Amino acid sequence: MLPPSSDTSQPRYNVPLLNSLVLYVGVQAITQPQQEEASLVNTTAMSLFEHLIVNLDEEGRYLFLNALANQLRYPNNHTHYFSCVLLYLFSEIGKTDQTIDFREEIQEQITRVLLERLIVNRPHPWGLLITFIELVKNPRYQFWNKPFVHCAADIERLFENVGRSL
Repeated sequence: MLPPSSDTSQPRYNVPLLNSLVLYVGVQAITQPQQEEASLVNTTAMSLFEHLIVNLDEEGRYLFLNALANQLRYPNNHTHYFSCVLLYLFSEIGKTDQTIDFREEIQEQITRVLLERLIVNRPHPWGLLITFIELVKNPRYQFWNKPFVHCAADIERLFENVGRSL
């Protein structure tokens, strides 16, 4: 966070620093030799990402998730890593020690960040499309069972339209 200011129009977070941190940690994680395919979970990078998503307030978490989504670009290891991070955070964060409401709040924020990028005019980055398609079509994530998908008829139609157009 930036030092407190009396001017409420000033940002509370150092967004360039947060974007740089996410990029640096991700690049370092990719360059580390991996023992197993499932090693994404037990890394220092993932521990840091989990700490940030759990401990930041709503605004900070939104900016953090945008920093992750910024890395969903064209097909490569970098995009694959950040796609896996977002999907892992969606499915696993808060399963053991957080309330269901908090977990759903994080899932809703992840969905919001991805959807905000998909409802604009095409072309969409490949990594963004692959991540969202995996989220809505893989039964592991139970996306269509989430309460925020069905909270209003307009929202449900929007999800269905985006889901069909992919």
